Amino acid sequence: MKKPITLLPAILLCAWFGCGGVGDNKEGSQTKPVIAYTSKDLSNPFFNIIGDTLKTEAAKHGYDVVVVDGVYKAETQDKQIDDFITQKVKAIVVSPCSSKDVGASIRKANKAGIPVFTVDLACTDETAEIVSHVETDNYGGGKLAGEAMIKALGKDGGKVLILHLKTADSCVQRVAGFTEVIDAHNKALEDGASKIEIVQTLPSEGKQLPSKKSTEDFVQGNKDLRAIFAINDPAALGAYTALKQVGMEKQVTIVGFDGEKAGKQAIKDGKIFADPVQYPDRMAQITIKSIVDYIDGKKPEKVIKIPAELYYKEDADKDPALK
Repeated sequence: MKKPITLLPAILLCAWFGCGGVGDNKEGSQTKPVIAYTSKDLSNPFFNIIGDTLKTEAAKHGYDVVVVDGVYKAETQDKQIDDFITQKVKAIVVSPCSSKDVGASIRKANKAGIPVFTVDLACTDETAEIVSHVETDNYGGGKLAGEAMIKALGKDGGKVLILHLKTADSCVQRVAGFTEVIDAHNKALEDGASKIEIVQTLPSEGKQLPSKKSTEDFVQGNKDLRAIFAINDPAALGAYTALKQVGMEKQVTIVGFDGEKAGKQAIKDGKIFADPVQYPDRMAQITIKSIVDYIDGKKPEKVIKIPAELYYKEDADKDPALK
C-alpha cells in the first residue's frame, strides 16, 4: 500500500506542472508560477479552508496553488516536499504532520533555494529555515478554553478529562494555557469550595473515532465525570458521541477548540458548551501576503499569531451560516 501513496503526489504534480518544472515553456506557453501546500490532514475541514483560501488569495497575485494531503504521515509529507523540490515550485507551504521530523525535508528545500512557510503547526527543528510562520495564539486560546470551563462548571467544580494530541505543539500550547487558568482558579478559591480537578489526559489523535474510544474507556470507571476539554472539534464531537451512548451527554460539559462549522453547529445544538475559534482563512491570507512580500524582496514577520475568540451558544444562535 505504501507505493501508491508515495507516487500520488508526484502524479498530481505532473498533472499540474506538465512534468517539466515550473515556468517551463511548452509550444510558447508559459505556466503560472506555483506555490505548493502540503496539509497535515485534509479530512479535517480546518485544513481544507486553509488550502482553498491559499488558492483564492494566490490567484489574486498571479500564482497557482497545488494542494496535497499529508494524511497525518510524516513520511508521506516528506516525499511530497521532495516532489515540490523536484518540480521547482516558487514557494512551499507546510502544515507539518510532525513538527520535528519535517525539518529534514525543509532543509532540502533550503538547499534548493526554495522558500518555506509554515501555517498552523510550527517546525520545531531549529536547523531548518522557515521564512515565516502563521498560527493561532494557541496558548491564549487554551486560556480562553479554561475561562469557558470555569463558566460552565461554576462553583460546583468537578472532574475534567482532557483529550489531547501531544505530538502537535499547537495542542500542547492549548492544554498549557487551559491548565494555567484552571490552576489559578483553584488557588483563588475560598476554603471548602469545590475545585475543578483535571483527573486524566487521554489521546485523541485530533479525530472523532479515537476520541470516542478514549471517552468510552474513561467513563466506564468514572461516572462522576463533569467535563471534557477536547483539543479540537473532531475530538469534541467524538467525545459527545461516546457520552450520548451511555446517557451522560447532559451531565458532562464539553469545551472544544477550532470553531469549524460542525463544531459551531454542535454549540448551537447544545452538544458543545463553547469553542475558542480559530481563523484558518486569515491564516492562509497572511501566508500568501508573506510569500508575495518575500518574493518582492520584503522581509515578512518571522512569527505571526492570530488571537482566538470564544464562541458560545448565543453566538451560534445569531450565526447565519448555521441551521
